[in-house]
Amino acid sequence: MKGREVRVEALARGGHIAALAVDGRLEDLLIDPDPADPTPRPEAIFRAVAGRPMKGIGGVMLELGRNRTGFLRTPRPPRPGAGVIVQVSAWAEDGKAPPVSDRPLVKGRAAILTPGAPGHNIARSLRDPERRAALAALAETAMRGAPEGLGLILRSAAGDLADAAIAAEIAALRAEAERLTPEGPGGELRPAPGAAAEAAREWLAPGEKMVEGLGDLWDAVAALADPRAPIGAGFMAIEPTRALVAVDVNTGGDTSPAAALKANLAAARDLPRQLRLRGLGGQVTIDFAPLAKAERAQVEKALNAALRADGIDTTLAGWTPLGHLELLRRRSRRPIGAIPEGAGAGRGRGAEMSRRA
Repeated sequence: MKGREVRVEALARGGHIAALAVDGRLEDLLIDPDPADPTPRPEAIFRAVAGRPMKGIGGVMLELGRNRTGFLRTPRPPRPGAGVIVQVSAWAEDGKAPPVSDRPLVKGRAAILTPGAPGHNIARSLRDPERRAALAALAETAMRGAPEGLGLILRSAAGDLADAAIAAEIAALRAEAERLTPEGPGGELRPAPGAAAEAAREWLAPGEKMVEGLGDLWDAVAALADPRAPIGAGFMAIEPTRALVAVDVNTGGDTSPAAALKANLAAARDLPRQLRLRGLGGQVTIDFAPLAKAERAQVEKALNAALRADGIDTTLAGWTPLGHLELLRRRSRRPIGAIPEGAGAGRGRGAEMSRRA
């Protein structure tokens, strides 16, 4: 399969699984959680009620409704009982409340509205001066009469969409954003997008359509149940623990003089994709194959290039005295856990593998 393809399939337990493939390789994956799971999802916006400040950890616990809580890290916590608009910023760690932000983003395909952050901004990736000027004029017109403090960001996708479609999306997002006020009963005001909706928003190019059913991509999805990810003749083992994600790079059957460097560079290039597909974040510790200090710069360069294309906030924390490289990665995805079962039949070997995983 050549080219780029977005596939989506309904899950037997409800919700969807969406996959992005480029030249037949699985590049990204979104899976809806079990519909019975009440855990707040990233991007969901709530009208929350502030609890008592927790000065020891620099924040405040918030009631999100339906016996759900969130944690807002802030030096100026709202008074207890006050209403506050917050957005879930990452998946919760086991046994902890999800982190939330009091600077919500109302995101669409072409535009993002930013309550509390005024101004009009255009993605830097849009470099054509004429297109930027046209988009600036469109933004001025579309945001005329908006509440003070409501800002707008035009995303990269705005460069390829029709002006009428962008203006219509901004109008719809404004209607949502202008309803986000702290007064009123607590609860969810804007749900997080499902896997199918997020895939359409983030992956589809103008005029492109989703393909129904994952087909042979189920093989690649089922393979994520194995902690071992092949990298040429070697492999890396990616194993999440409660404290961190441990990555061990191995040369496998390659016994050539440059085997370790080849395996380490291949691991650095593919690690962000593997973490993305597996939904892993937080602290990541990489134990590379035997690596000379003089080769660290090469490995870091390869990893940084892969991270720039990844899209998930990740910080290289540095090398430990034992020679491990540590990363800190945002928990924007949920660990994949058990491979879900699709609602359709006839998936062939991929279906059989997903049942066994």
